Amino acid sequence: MVISGSTRLAGVIGNPVRHSMSPAIHNAAYEATGLDWAYVALPVTEDRVEAALLGAVALGLEGVSVTMPHKTAAAQFCDELTPAAARLGVVNSIRNVDGTLVGNNTDGTGFLRALLADGWSANGRRVVVVGAGGTARALTAALVDAGAEQVLVAARREEAAIEVATMAGAGARGIRLEDMSASQWGDADLVANTTPVGMVGSARPDASPAPVAWLSSQCRVIDAVYHPLTTPLLAASRQRGLSTLGGVELLVGVSAEVFTWWTGVEAPMQVMVDAARTVLG
Repeated sequence: MVISGSTRLAGVIGNPVRHSMSPAIHNAAYEATGLDWAYVALPVTEDRVEAALLGAVALGLEGVSVTMPHKTAAAQFCDELTPAAARLGVVNSIRNVDGTLVGNNTDGTGFLRALLADGWSANGRRVVVVGAGGTARALTAALVDAGAEQVLVAARREEAAIEVATMAGAGARGIRLEDMSASQWGDADLVANTTPVGMVGSARPDASPAPVAWLSSQCRVIDAVYHPLTTPLLAASRQRGLSTLGGVELLVGVSAEVFTWWTGVEAPMQVMVDAARTVLG
């Protein structure tokens, strides 16, 4: 990649964010499609989100991806929101349109794209979503819209889980994570972790957010964490013979939608997957 005076710039803000694979994924896609763009990781602390976005406008960045823990805060500082972002109240991507920051959210639809590609449909299914942050909001709404029979949002704070479920609408219910029963875990067709539990650099890198021993043998498990490639949750699930989908595939599904929204070019999905796997070795 050759960066010149005409190169268009984009990046991802988060904390932590140095582990992010998004630069490798997006830069590989730019090179494959012949776009003169470059994408970098931009560490931003929780008290500097507004300043970071104002800086993005001042510097002329074309787009900003938003990751944990800034997805809710960033939405408040956008000038406009897409319908999906407005419903969710969180953004995972922002487009700079002539100085106007337009916030979008492709987390839920990106996850469902990855699941559909893996042969799984949400229609009529029972799902447990662990977490109540921005990714959980997007995924819960997308699952309800896709016809899931029931979505249990399980989080440490019951009020946060209830708020997410209420936003998503009929079919979703919030519950405190510690109050989940063995039968509720066992009834799940899909368990989705949207928390940083199990991520390198998090407070609990060696922990699993779900009791895998209680899950049905037919349950599918997905984990939004992609560093490490095999999280404690995925390792335990695979030991039991459960079907799993890791953070790489989920991230690429989400990233592909962002790439196309920013550039107007169809995303080279396989190139993006290969780039992510190369980073992780």
